[in-house]
Amino acid sequence: MPHTRFTKEFQDEAVRLALTSGRSRREISADLGFGLSTLRHWIDRHRGREIDDPPEERQEDMAAELKRLRRENENEILRQEREILKQATAFFAKEGSR
Repeated sequence: MPHTRFTKEFQDEAVRLALTSGRSRREISADLGFGLSTLRHWIDRHRGREIDDPPEERQEDMAAELKRLRRENENEILRQEREILKQATAFFAKEGSR
């Protein structure tokens, strides 16, 4: 089978079908006339583009998620610092009673 070059629009539509149709990727690639590995490659490239340049509606979600994760991280750091101080207090209290 000769190498066929598919348009960007065709590739985007195949990816959209794979992600939203509920059909298997194998079925979609067979119906559209190319290999499963080609579809996987297109999906990976699509996901990479979304990470690098997310759609406008996802940017707000990502900003909220980033804020939540930063807060979680800050809380975990504070928890670890408290635990270290508790251990240090117990250590020095024990050392002082000798």
